[in-house]
Amino acid sequence: MPDTPTQHALGDRAAFQLANVTKTPPQYGAITPRWLVRFLDWKPLEAGTLRVNRVADDKSVDVVCGQKDEKALPETYVDYEEKPREYTLCGISAVLDVHTRVSDLYSNPYDQVREQLRLTIENVKESQEGELVNNPDYGLLKNVPASQRVSTRKGAPTPDDLDELLTKVWKEPSFFLANPRAIAAFGRECTRRGVPPPTVTLFGTPFLTWRGVPLIPTDKLYIDGNKKAKGPGGKTNILLLRVGEKKQGVIGLFQPGLPGEQTPGLSVRFMGINNKAIASYLISLYCSAAILVDDAIAALEDVEVGHYHEYK
Repeated sequence: MPDTPTQHALGDRAAFQLANVTKTPPQYGAITPRWLVRFLDWKPLEAGTLRVNRVADDKSVDVVCGQKDEKALPETYVDYEEKPREYTLCGISAVLDVHTRVSDLYSNPYDQVREQLRLTIENVKESQEGELVNNPDYGLLKNVPASQRVSTRKGAPTPDDLDELLTKVWKEPSFFLANPRAIAAFGRECTRRGVPPPTVTLFGTPFLTWRGVPLIPTDKLYIDGNKKAKGPGGKTNILLLRVGEKKQGVIGLFQPGLPGEQTPGLSVRFMGINNKAIASYLISLYCSAAILVDDAIAALEDVEVGHYHEYK
C-alpha cells in the first residue's frame, strides 16, 4: 500500500472552523420581475369598488357640417349602459408565524423576522400578478371580449399574427404580454423570415419589440394551463394591452391608506404572540384590474411554443 502523504500545513477543513463565513440573505428562485405590475397604471379606490360607466352603443352622434340654410339641426343624445360593471378589490392574504426563540437567538447577521416577511411578501406579490392575469372574475385573460380574440394561422406565433392583434388594439397599444417561451417562439419565426425584431431598453432591461411595441415576458400566462410546462411543446396565449385611464385602457386598482402599509395596497400587521411563544404577522394585499373599453385588450390564442426550424 502506498504511504499516506504527510501533511505539513494546516488543512482547509480545519482552518474553516476558525474562519468567518460570508453569508447572503435567502435567495428565492421563484421571484420574477413582475413586469405587468410595473407597466400598469394604478388607480386608488377609496371605497374599494370601481364602477365603469360606458356608452350604451358606439353609434355616431348626428352632427351638421357647413350648413348654409335654415333646416332644423339634428337632435341627438348619448345613451349610457343602465347596468355598468363594478370591480371590487380582491384580497390576497397570508399569516406568517415565527417562533420568538428563533427570532431572539438567530437574527445575526440577518433579522429572521425581516427575512421571513420579505420572502412572504414576495410570494404575495407573485400571487398578485397571477391573479391579474388569471383570476376568474377580473383576470385579463378571462375578460377579453369575444370580438377581440383571434387564433394563430398555423400554430406558431408569426409576425402576421401579431399584426392581426395590432388591428384589434390599434389606438395607442402599450405592450404585448406573453410567456417567455412564446416570445422565443415568435423570435424563431422572425429569424426564419429574415426579420429579427429590434429591442428597446425599459427599466434598464432589453425587450424584443414588434412594430415598436415591446413584448413583455411573464410566466403567469401558462402553457396548456400549467404553471410549469410539462414538455417542450404546448399552447398558450399572447395579450396586447393599451394601459392608462386617460387612454381608456386597462388599469390596476388598489386600496390606499391601509394600516401598516408597506407598498401601495399591501400592509403588514402584527397580530400578537400566542401562548406557545409564536409571533404572527398578517400580510394583506388588495388589488384588481379593469378593462375600461373593449378595444383596450386583445388575445392571440392557440399559440404553439414548441415549433422549431432547421436552418441551412
